[in-house]
Amino acid sequence: MKYISLVFALAALVFVGCGKKEPPPSAKTPAKVAPAAKKAKAPAKPPEAKEVFATRCATCHGTEGKGDGPAGMALNPKPRSFGDAAWQAKVTDDHLKKVIVQGGTSVGLSPLMAPNPDLAAHPTTVDGLVKLIRSYKSAN
Repeated sequence: MKYISLVFALAALVFVGCGKKEPPPSAKTPAKVAPAAKKAKAPAKPPEAKEVFATRCATCHGTEGKGDGPAGMALNPKPRSFGDAAWQAKVTDDHLKKVIVQGGTSVGLSPLMAPNPDLAAHPTTVDGLVKLIRSYKSAN
């Protein structure tokens, strides 16, 4: 009985082994393949100005730009109301952009006006924020 089991085991090994062909020596070691070129990271989609205003600016300046946001209540000096016509007339768009990106201290204003350096890479978002700030002139 042991003899028959041994014969079947050997036959199975021979049968399985016969179907395999040994690859040529050059195929045994994979050829060095140049690493795939790194895919260029798609530039991040610029954040929407309204979304940035709602999440960053409105906390102090209020949802309507009146300087009455919940976090702004405890600040001294109080956040600017964007509806102030006299202020709107004297401030330039470039000044607003600088304050948005670099913060209040960049133009001699309160250090409580935090910088948003990440927005420097998204000028269209900054332009949108300036437009939004300008739109509050007539609303307040």
